[in-house]
Amino acid sequence: LATRMRELSFLNKGITVTLKDLRTPDENGEFPTETFHSEEGLKEFVVFLDGNRERLISDVISIEGEKSGIPVEVAMVYNTSYSENIHAYVNNINTHEGGTHLSGFRRGLTNTLKKYAESSGMLDKLKFEISGDDFREGLTAIVSVKVQEPQFEGQTKTKLGNREVTAPVSQAVSEMLENYLEEHPADARIIVQKVI
Repeated sequence: LATRMRELSFLNKGITVTLKDLRTPDENGEFPTETFHSEEGLKEFVVFLDGNRERLISDVISIEGEKSGIPVEVAMVYNTSYSENIHAYVNNINTHEGGTHLSGFRRGLTNTLKKYAESSGMLDKLKFEISGDDFREGLTAIVSVKVQEPQFEGQTKTKLGNREVTAPVSQAVSEMLENYLEEHPADARIIVQKVI
């Protein structure tokens, strides 16, 4: 329960959720209580998830906005590991199996980083093609969208099937990343270097 309440407080910044266990009081007669509250939402969530990893870039890259009437929130950070740690949510529901919002995120990420890497000239001497997976190594990210009429697929109904979500998420991620890479050239080089 605590894990879910913490998750909800990150996904809905500004709300406070208090969890009180009334089963057994401690030695002072008090009941164990946990309070969950997040001011920065997904940015704090990424930092929480990445707590024991070494960060590769200075800031958490994040965006919050609306594209084609679909509210999109994304926060991401690169670390020194090589594993991919991406969590996707639709209307506060954890979509373990991914779906169209995750496809949009991956497309936006890959296209933007690839474009930046090519224009920076860092790929000129490469003898091999960089794949989408390379751009997600060492990435911790959270994608959260709000969809009016979500269509869930898969055995456990944890995969989003709404086709109209892919493009808005992809656009939002592209814009966010382009701005970040422009404003943080040192971090941009570090990310591309890691990808290579």
